[in-house]
Amino acid sequence: MSKASRRRQRPGTNPATGRPTNPAPRPAPPDGPTVELPAGAATTGPTGTGAAGAGATRPSGAPRPSTARPSSSRAGRRERQRIVHQPSFMERYRTAIVVLAALVGVAVLSVFVFFSASQPVYACSTIWTPNPTASPSAGATPALGYVQPDMGHLHVNVGDKVTYTYCAPASGNHINKPGVAGPIPARVYGPSDNVIPQGWIHNLEHGGMVLLYKGDSTGATPDGQAQLKAFYDAFPPGPVCGTPKGVLGPVIARFDQMSTPFQAIVWGRVLQLDTFDQAQILTFWNQWGERTNPEKQCAVPSPAVSAAPSASGAPSATPTVTPSPVPTDSSTPSASVAPSPS
Repeated sequence: MSKASRRRQRPGTNPATGRPTNPAPRPAPPDGPTVELPAGAATTGPTGTGAAGAGATRPSGAPRPSTARPSSSRAGRRERQRIVHQPSFMERYRTAIVVLAALVGVAVLSVFVFFSASQPVYACSTIWTPNPTASPSAGATPALGYVQPDMGHLHVNVGDKVTYTYCAPASGNHINKPGVAGPIPARVYGPSDNVIPQGWIHNLEHGGMVLLYKGDSTGATPDGQAQLKAFYDAFPPGPVCGTPKGVLGPVIARFDQMSTPFQAIVWGRVLQLDTFDQAQILTFWNQWGERTNPEKQCAVPSPAVSAAPSASGAPSATPTVTPSPVPTDSSTPSASVAPSPS
């Protein structure tokens, strides 16, 4: 060894390329059999990993040390919060809402259709109650009935609603569907039949007579219906044109919007009755039937002026009439009726 080497070497140290003179003793292996590891096999110490020398041993059955690397996340770093979409109320219950809306729509439509179908296609502004008039002079034949103000006679479509100023109406707009909706077939209609003024007003326009009864009158009872049918069967032809029964009249039907239980009507004139009076109704028909209607069925005789007062208190021109014969009955009027003017 040269002097330089000796000077560089200090007591208690080993050369850089040499082995330590006092190597640290190896820890004693745990009790139990040992496993001989091949030279160069990797072993892991308590603090890390490394390459063990030849002949390194590991206790049999000892757990293999973990080789996982520590997490790369920074200590104390907060994880980024994930945003989760929360569905709205409409999104969660969309199907149920659509189904419910459809059911509500169907229900509303059904109610509307039912309400529309149940509503009458006519209306009355006034339940007509004429003012009392002076009694006729002694010996004069009274002109039966009251003149009602004219409400026109235009044609309307089936289903059109018509508002009549006076009810029961003796004139007004009506349907032009002969034999179907106006003029309607002449017969006795029962209390449950749906008969509207737009139909039978057309019968009046052509000279027919209409006899109405209220639903709470005796005319709506079984006995009353039988009496009305007997009256219809014995009804005479028209007093002017001789129109046979059943062509235009009489139409006998229920109508509740009127001031008395019964009313006999020709165009523009109304006979109000508290009870069913067959004799008075036939007298009214003989006086005014086929005379006041705007659409004539035949040529009406020229009127002769009479001075007898009418039920309205004013004289007017009315012809002397010899009506067609009617069946003999204790309540049938005489064969010759000379009505006073109205």
